[in-house]
Amino acid sequence: MSAPASVRVRPFAGHLWTLSGQLRAALAPPPVPAARPWTTLLEDPVAGRVRLGGLLGGPPEADRLLLLVHGLGGSVASPYLRTAARAAAAAGFATLRLDLRGADRRGEDYHHAGLTADLEAALASSGVAHFERIFLLGYSLGGHLVLRYLTEAPDPRVRAGAAVCAPLDLAAGADAIDAPARWPYRRYLLGHLNEIYAAVAARRPVPVPVARARRVRRIREWDDLVVAPRFGFRDAADYYARMSVGPRLGALRRPALLVSARHDPMVPAATLAGAFASRPPGLEWRWSERGGHVHFPASLDLGLPGPAGLEGQVLGWLHAHA
Repeated sequence: MSAPASVRVRPFAGHLWTLSGQLRAALAPPPVPAARPWTTLLEDPVAGRVRLGGLLGGPPEADRLLLLVHGLGGSVASPYLRTAARAAAAAGFATLRLDLRGADRRGEDYHHAGLTADLEAALASSGVAHFERIFLLGYSLGGHLVLRYLTEAPDPRVRAGAAVCAPLDLAAGADAIDAPARWPYRRYLLGHLNEIYAAVAARRPVPVPVARARRVRRIREWDDLVVAPRFGFRDAADYYARMSVGPRLGALRRPALLVSARHDPMVPAATLAGAFASRPPGLEWRWSERGGHVHFPASLDLGLPGPAGLEGQVLGWLHAHA
């Protein structure tokens, strides 16, 4: 999607959208519909039994479920998930806001960008067995996870999935966020990752001491020291090569929507270049000239069915695939 020729948008506007959106959410957290705690268990070959948690809510009569997946360092409390849950309830969807392993800071384990086992376990749980139609919506790294899940063997009830501001090339994304000018975002992410890691370290052995992890200053270094050894990758480069969804998009098993911001400061458009050279037939890709990382104007129109705004547009697209 391109901006009208009369509109001039400067790249720094992406930073303003991102930071102002985070500030507004911190000062006035979006209201959210009533929800009840949800939990399930999965067996991990290394960590053993891992508990996943989340919040299940929405209209009690709903027969369709929207699984909401947060980004790196996020949780069910992330403002964008709260906003999506409210919009989904208004549109008649039940929602499961999923805490990926570790997101609840209870030390069960920690996750990575290709760990679709968490999505599989959530959808296989008894708590969502009665839903006849399931849709997925992931933000940032959660969007990457949704897209990767849709290239594997999704639950037969899954109709479609959407990703917002998702990276497609993990190596390019890590290099971009590790650039000196992006240190505020990097510091924010590493702060949350260290909280999760410290909670795990209090319960069981971890690849490096917590004190060493806290000295990490780059995402690639974190993935080298923390993620790769835990999940059997040789190093961060091996992790990125094996888990990046970009090269796998041609294998999508369900319709997928990707919404990207042209001036996203955390997932720069340049890092997506390799993927949009050839559009996979199962992927609908919409760009916005306005907006930042997971924050967009309330008037956003992507040319999709549904009301204006990110959630209205995405939910309209998902509803069309019901």
